[in-house]
Amino acid sequence: MIAILEAGRAGLLSRAHWLNNLLAGVIVGVVALPLAMAFAIASGAKPEQGLYTAIVAGGLTSLFGGSRVQIAGPTGAFIVILAGITGKYGIGGLQIASLMAGIILLLMGLTKLGGVIKYIPDPVIVGFTSGIGVIIFVGQWKDFFGLSPAAGAEHFHEKFWSLAQAFPGLHVETTLLGGLTLAVLLISGRILKRIPAPLVAMLIATCAQWQLQWDGVATIGSAFGGIPQQLPQFQLPAMSVSEVLQLIGPAFTIALLGAIESLLSAVVADSMAGTKHDANQELIGQGIANICSPLFGGFASTGAIARTATNLRNGANSPLAGIVHTLTLIGIVMLLAPYASLIPLSALAAILFVVAYNMSELHRFGHMLRTAPKSDVAVLLITFLLTVFSDLVIAVNIGVMLAALLFMKRMSEAVGIERQAHDAVMEELDDTDFTLPANTVVFAMEGPFFFGAAARLESALEVIHGHTEILVLRLEKVPFIDATGLQSLWDLLDNCKRHKTRLILCGARPNVFEKLRRAGLVGQVGKPNVVDRIQQIAMDITKNK
Repeated sequence: MIAILEAGRAGLLSRAHWLNNLLAGVIVGVVALPLAMAFAIASGAKPEQGLYTAIVAGGLTSLFGGSRVQIAGPTGAFIVILAGITGKYGIGGLQIASLMAGIILLLMGLTKLGGVIKYIPDPVIVGFTSGIGVIIFVGQWKDFFGLSPAAGAEHFHEKFWSLAQAFPGLHVETTLLGGLTLAVLLISGRILKRIPAPLVAMLIATCAQWQLQWDGVATIGSAFGGIPQQLPQFQLPAMSVSEVLQLIGPAFTIALLGAIESLLSAVVADSMAGTKHDANQELIGQGIANICSPLFGGFASTGAIARTATNLRNGANSPLAGIVHTLTLIGIVMLLAPYASLIPLSALAAILFVVAYNMSELHRFGHMLRTAPKSDVAVLLITFLLTVFSDLVIAVNIGVMLAALLFMKRMSEAVGIERQAHDAVMEELDDTDFTLPANTVVFAMEGPFFFGAAARLESALEVIHGHTEILVLRLEKVPFIDATGLQSLWDLLDNCKRHKTRLILCGARPNVFEKLRRAGLVGQVGKPNVVDRIQQIAMDITKNK
C-alpha cells in the first residue's frame, strides 16, 4: 500500500484535502460509468461486468498501486485483444486469461521489471494504439447505425466489407440517436467544463429513447436484459490445464499491454501533478487488481489515462479519490441499475467513436510520418497495418523486434574502429624517451564491443599481414563487451599467432578487463600484453631492446 503510505507521510490524507479528493472521486466515478459499460460490450462481455471490473480493479489499484492518483478499469486499448479472446474462448476464457495476466504482472513487479517497459519505442506504441483506434471505430458501426451484417467475418477486412454491404439497411432511428449522442459529446465538452461529456450525452440519448419509444432501437435492456441491482459475487472461474496452456499467449499479451498502458498513464499523472510513481509497485498493484477482478465477475483492467487525467484536473492528490470512485460506482449500481436498461447501444457506440479518435492520436501519427527517420516510419506503418489486418500480438512482437534490430544496426554503425597513424601515436610519447617500432599497427575502438560490431572489427583488421610485428588494440573507450566480442578477440589472437604478431590490449576498463580475465584471454594474450596506457608498451619495448 505504498501510494497510501506515501500520501499519508506527505500529509495528503488530512481533512484539508478530503473535499477535493471526494469531489474528484465522484466525478471520475460518473465518467467511468458509461465507459465501463461501453468497453465491456465492445469486449464481448456484459455491461455489468465492465462496472464490476471498474469497482474491483479501481479500488485495488488505488490501494496497492505505485501512483497516488491512478484510476484503473476497463480501457479502449484492451478492446481488440479481449474481444478476440472472448470470441474464441468465451467469457470464461477471458476471465482465466485476465487472472493469469494478473499473476504475470505481479511477478513482473516483484522482479523489478517496471523500468524495462519504458524501452518499447514510440513508433511501436503509436502504431498499435492507432491501429486499435481504427478497429474500435469500425467495430462500432454495427451498433451506431443499427446494421445487421452477415455473420462469420473473422478478419478486419472481412468485417469491414460485411459492414459496408449492410449499410443500405441501416436503422434510421438508431442512427439518429447515435448522431445526437455524438453531437452532444462534441459540444458539451466545450460548454460544460465540470460535467463529464459522456454522462451528459448518454443521459440525453436515454431520455430521448424513453420519450420517443422508437421501435428497433437496441438498448442494454433488449440486448442484455438490463444490469443486476447487486454487488459482484465471488466466483472462482472453472479452468482446466488445457485451457491454461491455450491461454498463456493471450495472458502475456494482456499483461504486456496492461503494463504499457498503466505505466504510460502513471507517467502522464506525474507530468500533471509533479509526482514520481513507483513503476514496480504499480505493476504489483495492477497484478493484484487483475487477479481479483475476474474472481468477482470482471475481466482485465489497466490504468486509464483519460480517467486519471480527469481525476487530477478535479483536484485529486491521493488514493482517496480512487477509493471514492469505487464507492461511487457501487452506489450507482445499487441505486440506479434498473434505469440502465434504457440506454441505447448506439449512444455507447458514439462514446467509443470519441475514444477511438483519441486513441488513434492522428496528429502524433501524422507528425511521426512527416518527421521521423525512414526506418522508424517503416516500424510505425508495419505495426499499424499488422494491428489492423493481422493480430495485436503479432503486431507488438514484430514491431518491438524490428525496432530492436534497427537499434542494433544503429549501434553497430556508431561503433568506431579506426587505425591510428604512427605519427599520431608518437605524438602521445613526446614527453618520453620511448618509441614504437615502425611496423607497429595501432587500432582504437570506440563504443560497445557487441555482436553488432564484431564484423566491423574483423573487416578493419584485414590489413594485418605477416610483416606486422606488433598489433595494439586500444579499448579505453569501450564501455562493455559481450560474448561475441570476446570470441572476436579469440579469433584475432589466433590470427596474430599465425602471423607471428604480438597482440597487445591497451586501456581496458575494469568491467571489460574482468570479462577478458574470466574468458581466459588475459592469460592467453599474456599479462605483459594487457596494459593500461600506450606509454607502457613503448617503455617495455625500449627497455627490452
